[in-house]
Amino acid sequence: MSRPRLLFYVQHLLGIGHLRRAATLTRAIQAAGVDVTLVSGGSPIPGLNVGDAELVQLPPTRAGDPNFNALVDEAGREVDDEWRRRRTEMLLDTWRQRQPQVLMFEMFPFGRRQMRFEIIPLLQTAKAEPRPPVVLSSVRDVLVAKRKPERLEEMLETVEGYFDHVVIHGDPNLIRFDETFPPARRIADKLSYTGYVIDGEGKPKANGRDSVVVSAGSGAVGADLLRAAIAARPMTRARDATWHILAGITMRDEDFGGILGSAGPGIQVERARSDFQALLNDCRVSISQAGYNTMMDIVQAGCRAVVVPYASGEETEQTLRAHRLAEKGALHIVEEAALTPTKLAAAVDAALLGDGFSADGIDTSGAETTADLVRNWVGRAG
Repeated sequence: MSRPRLLFYVQHLLGIGHLRRAATLTRAIQAAGVDVTLVSGGSPIPGLNVGDAELVQLPPTRAGDPNFNALVDEAGREVDDEWRRRRTEMLLDTWRQRQPQVLMFEMFPFGRRQMRFEIIPLLQTAKAEPRPPVVLSSVRDVLVAKRKPERLEEMLETVEGYFDHVVIHGDPNLIRFDETFPPARRIADKLSYTGYVIDGEGKPKANGRDSVVVSAGSGAVGADLLRAAIAARPMTRARDATWHILAGITMRDEDFGGILGSAGPGIQVERARSDFQALLNDCRVSISQAGYNTMMDIVQAGCRAVVVPYASGEETEQTLRAHRLAEKGALHIVEEAALTPTKLAAAVDAALLGDGFSADGIDTSGAETTADLVRNWVGRAG
């Protein structure tokens, strides 16, 4: 008997956290007996681990600005209707060739509205099949606040019209979905919490605790945080440690070059590393933004941490998550608008005098629970 098939669509536009989480879920679902085709529409990421699953790369696009007002191609040109038509056809061809029993979309329709041009035709095609697939939305714990009521109504109508289930990768005991999506009760019968998704690929702790890890995720933003950390180092109790300054893979070359040029002895400046979790496992303190994946890496490592939530444009997601986790203790926050080397140094010293982060009471079974739900829904669909 052949294994069931799942097609998983993910589009990262600024950082690569969405793709990393999708890759972790892909490996878990594949291991649970469902063959996965991961379709990525963002910039290719070297070394992305999807296990035994298939990875299909669409013509890449990314956000042209922090407010996601325009889509640009890899050369930085704004995409046009012909580009959209070609990409839509490639996505539909991928669907036709795989004929999956499950179709899963990362963030849509709670995000990625810019991609409706290709997602809605795929949903319409899938739903018109004699035996339509199970359609899932895979969404993180916190949504960005929407100021327009019509956008909320559009999301609800899309879920009601096309989606069978919404899997929320969070713990309602920490953050409830309706806190950032107030009308969630209207689709309550479709919602399932999975717990937080943790990568699980980090190496065991060596307990050396001889470094400070400063990271800005794997995306294009975070240069100000990295510069502030370099300036803060001589003011901290960890001035004798090696500081690993990790820039995002897609950070602009001019920003990366400037950070590299400002680093003195004891500071190593690199692009984001594949062994990031192992570095966290053995660091004195982590300094980072507060994206979903980075926070889960900190939870897994149990390390001391200082976070500067990304809050540019309309972004509210990282701030809420950071403050909820800080309520559990052992997490120190410096707000982005108040970031200075002096304030960052003070937060680092406060973290060094405290305990590491504890995941006690936080559900971190997200990858395994998602795989179990998918396998169960496939079985019911027959």
